Amino acid sequence: TFLKMVKDWLSTKYRVTIVTSGIQALMYIADNTPDLILLDYEMPVTSGPQVLEMIRSESKVDSIPVIFLTGKDDQESVMKVLALKPDGYLLKNMERGRLLAAVDDFFEKQKFKKLHESNVL
Repeated sequence: TFLKMVKDWLSTKYRVTIVTSGIQALMYIADNTPDLILLDYEMPVTSGPQVLEMIRSESKVDSIPVIFLTGKDDQESVMKVLALKPDGYLLKNMERGRLLAAVDDFFEKQKFKKLHESNVL
């Protein structure tokens, strides 16, 4: 239900693909290069941190940005998420407008970063 809701929210502006497990995510990125992965922190079988570790260890996909989605907002949980050095984290209880704004902001920063890098070189 949560995945479908987030897909509906983001599909108004972005092309969204849903996978339902860490293993499916890894299989998907083996053949596709998404612009961003929104990764659930807590998943059965293969956890979000394990999936991020696998992504970062594979040179073909290690540069794909990953933002964690988590339901936990206590300081200890936030510190655990940030220690993994994702490209960001979002809380699952965010309202639609804030979630869309956060994803929009991420892509705006990416554009600015690429523009800056091309001007520096």
